[in-house]
Amino acid sequence: MSSNSIRILAGNSHPALARLIAKRLGTDLANVTVTKYSNQETAVTIGESVRDEDVYIVQSGCGEINDHLMELLIMINACKTASARRITAVLPCFPYARQDKKDKSRAPISAKLVANMLTVAGADHVITMDLHASQIQGFFDCPVDNLYGEPSVLRYIRDNVPDWKSAIIVSPDAGGAKRATSIADHLDLDFALIHKERKKANEVSRMVLVGDVAGKVAILVDDMADTCGTLGLAAKTLLDNGAAAVYAIVIHGVLSGKALDVINNSVLTRVVVTNTIPHAEKKKQCPKLDTIDVSAVLAEAIRRTHNGESVSYLFGHATI
Repeated sequence: MSSNSIRILAGNSHPALARLIAKRLGTDLANVTVTKYSNQETAVTIGESVRDEDVYIVQSGCGEINDHLMELLIMINACKTASARRITAVLPCFPYARQDKKDKSRAPISAKLVANMLTVAGADHVITMDLHASQIQGFFDCPVDNLYGEPSVLRYIRDNVPDWKSAIIVSPDAGGAKRATSIADHLDLDFALIHKERKKANEVSRMVLVGDVAGKVAILVDDMADTCGTLGLAAKTLLDNGAAAVYAIVIHGVLSGKALDVINNSVLTRVVVTNTIPHAEKKKQCPKLDTIDVSAVLAEAIRRTHNGESVSYLFGHATI
């Protein structure tokens, strides 16, 4: 007779986060082997029974993103054909989230394609964190829980930023204004905005500051840092306008290309990222990097989902 217990499966994208989640839930990771044939095909072997169990597959959208996505799809399908009761894809960082709209002629909406692939593979439920655009939830025909890193960010600012009560929250672009104003309101702080003009993707040409940062600690807030060109330029713009120091807090630290060099050579005091994407090796090369652990939020979301409890509590409260 099945106990319908939680089974945590980990892909190769972020096993450290999966282990932290399992530890917080008081369980071990399920025995899964993911290998590649010599022709680069992905092969998945699930080494224990998942029949009638509540399965959660942790796989973040990072690193070799296409391999990891295919790995996730095969793991979902393997669990489906092994008669799992419910399969939840836990994607701390949703892959292809930036390709969420047709912003130019003949542009693909790849986030919708990923949603379709997950559903067809057999996912019954998706848990993710800070989607690049909340509307991506509407791409799915199954329930999606989009968790927020904001409560954890608020706690980090209160605990680790000196003189935070006289700080100012800054959005590095117009798109992140809603996120930054929400944090500013919770902390009862002022808000500023940087308008950026791009000549082409991943390259910012000019920045204009809207707001007064003179003599204040500026805290840049964004959902994703890829090449960090925006953060580096934004920090310089803020210092040029009289900011006392500049911190950057980002949910998904992709940190690709020359990102670490940009951070090390920038005027940023500290760059804080969550562990939705692994960056332990990058921290060794970049002393300015700091981490917010979100494994507690994801573990609590899994526990509440399994027990049929409301997940909305997590939208406004940081778990310890």
